[in-house]
Order: sequence, then structure tokens, then C-alpha cells
Amino acid sequence: MLLLAVAFIVAFVLLLYMVSPLISPKPLKLPGAHVVVTGGSSGIGKCIAIECYKQGAFITLIARDENKLLQTKKEIEKYSVNDKQVVLCISVDVSKDYEQVENVLKQAQEKLGPVDMLVNCAGTSVTGKFEDIEVNSFERLMAVNYLGSVYPSRAVITTMKERRMGRIVFVSSQAGQLGLFGYTAYSPTKFALRGLAEALQMEVKPYNIYITVAYPPDTDTPGFAEESKTKPLETKLISETSSVCQAEQVARVIVKDAIQGNFNSSVGSDGYMLSILTSGMSPVTSITEGLQQVVCMGIFRIVGLFYLGSFDSIVRRCMMQREKSESADKTE
Repeated sequence: MLLLAVAFIVAFVLLLYMVSPLISPKPLKLPGAHVVVTGGSSGIGKCIAIECYKQGAFITLIARDENKLLQTKKEIEKYSVNDKQVVLCISVDVSKDYEQVENVLKQAQEKLGPVDMLVNCAGTSVTGKFEDIEVNSFERLMAVNYLGSVYPSRAVITTMKERRMGRIVFVSSQAGQLGLFGYTAYSPTKFALRGLAEALQMEVKPYNIYITVAYPPDTDTPGFAEESKTKPLETKLISETSSVCQAEQVARVIVKDAIQGNFNSSVGSDGYMLSILTSGMSPVTSITEGLQQVVCMGIFRIVGLFYLGSFDSIVRRCMMQREKSESADKTE
């Protein structure tokens, strides 16, 4: 009976692997495609633009700083694969005025054609203890990190539905899967992208449009360097439990997953584990992906509990050291 059960399981798994390609989305072809990248003047956004350009795409870069945009444009153009490729730069704040965002994207589509893939990478971060963060910082981060993705997506979705094709990428963060000390202003904005993505995917899937939510870990970018300057000690110690990735590596993974139409995009073993643990009711693009989630969920939950225990220990230890230091200062 045991051998029969094992044989049945093996046969079932093999069947899933055979069937899964039949239900997966058809990959998006990047040569000649129009890719729009917000927050594309530096960091992960710039690397995503370069990766798409290397594969023959036409690029529209959107960011606030016009000088950075022009510098990035020159850098990207070094990777052209043919003389027809174009890099268009648009300076605009994607989080402030929807009509302005809609207008600039209309202009971009008039010049380079309909948007085949939109990558929402514009974002910013503020770290600190909840009571130390200025109230307006919560409002600003929600505007930039959430509405800054809603507005461009809203501006291109109608045309994508008319064409029955498209990809939209929301660049979240591992802090959008797990709330950590010091990220009370940042994490909620990245969690919000997940809810938007799940609801939007259900709406647009019949139109052959696929949503990808990317959860990059700590990545070596100018934004990460700036964020590190204000991290509380607890946040720094927790961050040391994972390695810092290169932006080029993260960009390659995101572009690959977006082309394939995968809903979740993660990097490294920690990223894979978090994606399984937080899969919940998120859509899958293959039967094998769903099977992996079912099989690994319990094991990864056990591992995750050890991580959480370690993080709690770090926070308690820092609190005790701080109280001890304050007590010593008072007695002097």
C-alpha cells in the first residue's frame, strides 16, 4: 500500500508538471515592445530599463529629476541592440496629479506606441520608531509608494484591455510581506500594493493582462544608502540577518517574471520562503507553483517562527540596553 501511495503521488506530481505549461500565460516578447518605467532614473528602476533595452524594447523613463533622467538615458543607450530603439524621458511626479500623469503617458504612447509593460518602481522610504516619525511622512509615503503606482496603472489599463495584452509590475519590498521594526510608515504602503495587485489581476486576467508584484530584498541602490542613514539600531541588526543584493540581479529576476506573467517575483532563498508563506489567496500562474505552496507552507512557517523569535530577541535586547544606558546617565 505504501509503495502504491508513493507511486500515485509521483505520478500526480509528474502530471502537474506536464499540464502546468498549458495553463501558463504566453510570454511577452520584449523586442520592439514599449516598456514604461517609473522611478527609472536610478536604482532598480534604471536596471530594469537597461535589462529591457538589452532585449530590444523601446523605453519610456519617468522620474522627477530631469538631469538624472538625461544621464540615465545616455547610460541606457549604450546597450542598444539595433538603431531603431528609442529612450524617451519624461519628468513628472507620478504621485501628485492624475491628469498630468495620464497626459504624459498619452504623449509617450503617441511617440512609441501602446504600452506593453508598465513597471511601477517610483518609491521612497522613511525609517524610525513609530512615535518619532513625522505624521506628514505617513501621508507622503502613501502618496508616492501607493498612489504613485495607481495613477500610471490607471492611465494605461484601458488601452491594454482594448488590445487584449499587457503586463503591469508593482515593485513592492520584502517589507511589504513582513512588518519589521522601524518600517511603520513604509511597510503599509508596500502591503497596499499587494491588495491592489490581487484585485486588479482578477479584473484584467480575462483580457490577457498579467500583474506581477516584486518583493526585492535590501538592494544596493542610492535609495537604500540614504535609508540606512536613519535606521534605528534594531532595524540595522535585523537587516544583518540577510544579505544585500545587487540592483542588476534584482532587475533581471523582475523582468523575467514579468515576461512570464508570474504574479509573485522574489529573489534568493529568503525571498522564496516569504513568497510561499505570504501566498494566501494570491493567484498562481501554474499548477506546480500552487503545489509548491501547499507542500512547503508548513515547513516554512516553522522556519519563519524561528526568524520572528530572533527578531523579537533583538528588539528586547536593544530596549534593555537603552534603558540601562538611560538609567546610568540619570545616576551620574
